[in-house]
Amino acid sequence: MLRWFNNLSVHALNTVMIRGLSPVIPITVALLAGEKGWGLMNLYHLPPWTAIIIGAISLDFVIYLQHVTFHTVPLCWRLHMVHHTDLDIDMTTGVRFHPVEIILSMFIKMAAIVILGAPPLAVLIFEVILNGGSIFTHSNVYIPVAVDKALRVFFVTPDMHRVHHSVIMRETNTNFGFNLSWWDRIMGTYQDQPSAGHEGMTIGLGYFRDEKKLSLLRLLILPLSRKKIRNLIKPVRQEKNS
Repeated sequence: MLRWFNNLSVHALNTVMIRGLSPVIPITVALLAGEKGWGLMNLYHLPPWTAIIIGAISLDFVIYLQHVTFHTVPLCWRLHMVHHTDLDIDMTTGVRFHPVEIILSMFIKMAAIVILGAPPLAVLIFEVILNGGSIFTHSNVYIPVAVDKALRVFFVTPDMHRVHHSVIMRETNTNFGFNLSWWDRIMGTYQDQPSAGHEGMTIGLGYFRDEKKLSLLRLLILPLSRKKIRNLIKPVRQEKNS
């Protein structure tokens, strides 16, 4: 119950601060980019639905790259690790993000929309899928193995994303995708299953295991912690090369 309270409280704070505006701001930026002719897609006269599909897929790739960056850059990781300190995983984990990460993510999306010139409808579709997908991929919905395997050809499933929340660092740095599973396969960050199996895997981070020290206030100030926080990507590469 404590982690549910913390996760939902963080979500409520994010909603008050910016999430309520999150669909509005990117669409407004897309409308402005279209009006001003900004972005790559506004340089070419693509059929409307082609532009919408390319725009939504491109934004999904941007979020994949953002996610990798948040695991690579130490300052970004200090924000993103709030999401990974959850000691269990369910739908509430999908809304457990530090407010500053939400704001930073918003600026990254706005920059991507301007550079791409993504159509407003593409942005709307992307935002709906992104927010719904985050809830779905963090859920504990049971999907038969055969169905899960088929879905993974195109989409991230709960079992696929759960590997990303493993306490083992080489697994934490896999399966960064939120919606489309292609990017992990293309970029070489895909892992099919956790080494201990889904029943035996441990969720969270190895250096934050005390639930009592993960209260709402502590989560908000966690990025300012004096505790030495490891940049996960480097240890993973060392493990792979050993």
